[in-house]
Amino acid sequence: MILDAVGIQKILPHRYPFLMVDAILEIDRLKRIVGVKNVSINESHFQGHFPGAPVMPGVLIIESMAQTGGLLLLQEVPDREKKLLYFVAVDGARFRRPVVPGDQLKVEMNVLSWRGDFCKLEGKATVNGQLAAEATLMCKMVDREAVAKAEKSAK
Repeated sequence: MILDAVGIQKILPHRYPFLMVDAILEIDRLKRIVGVKNVSINESHFQGHFPGAPVMPGVLIIESMAQTGGLLLLQEVPDREKKLLYFVAVDGARFRRPVVPGDQLKVEMNVLSWRGDFCKLEGKATVNGQLAAEATLMCKMVDREAVAKAEKSAK
């Protein structure tokens, strides 16, 4: 293991209940990252999705992919505590099998392009070697301070 939950929280701004990556297993700087999300019945979304037949929501699988990719990107940013990554687009999302409590979701993200503040990543999430989901994610890095100022002036 390269990063555990403590190390991850030093890089990502996400916290419980929205931290969707538990460990990082592999990193190839600027190119590729592999992380895991341990899916537990204790997660609150399973109360309503679905009672008696819990299935991890697809949007949370995509979020797990985004956070894993975000770890790869944010490691390269010296002032990362001043930055946020925003989704710009999700393309080609496909869900191939349900992800259920007890599963370990393995997420592999590969950088397709990175120009300035924009990055495009290709991702796959598997359970026991079986493809669970895949998607192409695009994000933009923004300044936290600029976001805070824009929100304040909007009020």
